[in-house]
Amino acid sequence: MPPMRYLCIDLGDKRTGLALGDSVLRLASPLKAIEVPLAEDGGNALLRALAKEVTLALGDCPAPGKVGASDELVIGIPLNMDDTLGPKAKAASAFGKRLAQLTGRIVREQDERLTTADADWKMQRSGLTRDQKKARRDALAAAAILQDFLDQLPR
Repeated sequence: MPPMRYLCIDLGDKRTGLALGDSVLRLASPLKAIEVPLAEDGGNALLRALAKEVTLALGDCPAPGKVGASDELVIGIPLNMDDTLGPKAKAASAFGKRLAQLTGRIVREQDERLTTADADWKMQRSGLTRDQKKARRDALAAAAILQDFLDQLPR
């Protein structure tokens, strides 16, 4: 199986975090946060911004069977603590389907429970200001989601 790259999306109402990783190193790295509100233009503004970021991070989506065709997206799904899908999880899943249609890439879903808290914990003693932490939190949460996904991949 050829190496795969993954771009992870931590969908947020105001900011969306992005992280990159691959199937070889199995390490997730925070990339950036984009500030496009989810509600703007029915989600279309964020879809367009994400499609641009996908192309920047992974390149154009080649035809099936071509090099890079296996690069995929991972979207965080905020499951309830009892593993059920609440309104936010259903909305994130639906958004992931729209993103798959737009980009032509497979979108995998990954449980994102407590990843923002994990990002906050990691920055607790960083010496960053509140605004600096806010700017990094979403990308760190995306990296935590992606790391969970990569850790579950078969060897």
